Amino acid sequence: MLFGLNAPALAACMAGAGEPAWRGKQLAEALYRQRVAELEEITTLSKPLRRRLADQGWTVSRPRIAQVFQSVDGTERYLVQCPGQNAATVETVWMPEGDDGETGDGSDADAFEMLPPPIHCHPERAQRVEGPAVPGSSALRAPSIPRSPAEWVGKHEPQTSPVNGKTPEPAKSWSRATICISSQIGCAVNCQFCLTAKLGLQRNLSAGEIAGQVIEVFARQGVEVGRDRVNLVFMGMGEPFLNYDHFMAAVRLLVEEVGLSPQRMTVSTSGIVPGIERFAQEPPELRPKLAISLNAPNDAVRSEIMPINRKWPIEAVMDAVRGVKLRSRERITFEYVLLGGVTDQPEHALQVARLVRRSGLPAKVNLIVWNPGPGIAYSMPHPEAVEAFRTTLAAEGIPTYLRKPRGRDIYAACGQLKRTVEG
Repeated sequence: MLFGLNAPALAACMAGAGEPAWRGKQLAEALYRQRVAELEEITTLSKPLRRRLADQGWTVSRPRIAQVFQSVDGTERYLVQCPGQNAATVETVWMPEGDDGETGDGSDADAFEMLPPPIHCHPERAQRVEGPAVPGSSALRAPSIPRSPAEWVGKHEPQTSPVNGKTPEPAKSWSRATICISSQIGCAVNCQFCLTAKLGLQRNLSAGEIAGQVIEVFARQGVEVGRDRVNLVFMGMGEPFLNYDHFMAAVRLLVEEVGLSPQRMTVSTSGIVPGIERFAQEPPELRPKLAISLNAPNDAVRSEIMPINRKWPIEAVMDAVRGVKLRSRERITFEYVLLGGVTDQPEHALQVARLVRRSGLPAKVNLIVWNPGPGIAYSMPHPEAVEAFRTTLAAEGIPTYLRKPRGRDIYAACGQLKRTVEG
């Protein structure tokens, strides 16, 4: 497989085939910049060379989108088919206009800030749907979120009037976007509120399988690197720091071969201390921003909903994060899922504020209203509880933002990724 190899590795392959090393740069350009998916389409290589490489068993073998689910809010969830003998599907999510998760993190990704949107959801509005369900559970689909006409994505009329006698290409229906990327098939961390945990860990993804999700979505959406404002979040299926080597190899491919900025990337960890310590040693020119899935106000609650906390409690995680040398104006993001009656009380907000202040870190808090799924016994918080929680944190001087729910109706929202085929 050629896809997943960087330019030096591709140069070595070409040298092994009796070709000059600069052929490796040609291959890298074709795979990662031109997004060529088949060996015979790499026209910078001669036909005889392409035939010879094919005869030697070389293929591009990029992950491919196998199935697409489209939300009423413009979000798309993809089942991405991995290549090779260990072929399996993994999930990737495209969010046109993003979910405001990067707002306030102090990097170039929040060139303009948006006020957190109001909440328009309530647990009583969950709708029963047809289709297969988890055995022993009811089949519930998360409610669609009402949106004003101004918030709809993909409804803008493209500009097609002639300019200087020429009809321009249709304008994109999005001005910015976020791609949520998976690092494993399933997950071993077993967060009790997350659908992905139901799968368990099936296997790690390779660097090519991780980076390939990005390239495949770029190709589908016509993303122009260097022109379009697209952020990457490693927050899909799996725990990136339990697949650290392949995760960082994918980041290097995306930075060095695709030309993306690491400051438009964010990696979220449940608190894998050895992984955070390794991450702290990465050079700034390759290091994404860091988000910690806190999700609870204290160790007692966190250990119940996130068993990983029993191995690495909150203070151990904070100690590890303090070792990360932040860029100018960069903030650590603490992700906090609001579970109705479990983590959404005013006293919890005060405890979170004390935790963040005591950390001594430049930080912000992203609040996430829990996204329901079949077989999970938690409930969504009431809108009043969410607003009270946010107001309390803000009054305590903590920069606080509310993540916009995207794709709930197609199981694409945070914590819902489970390779669901209905919807």
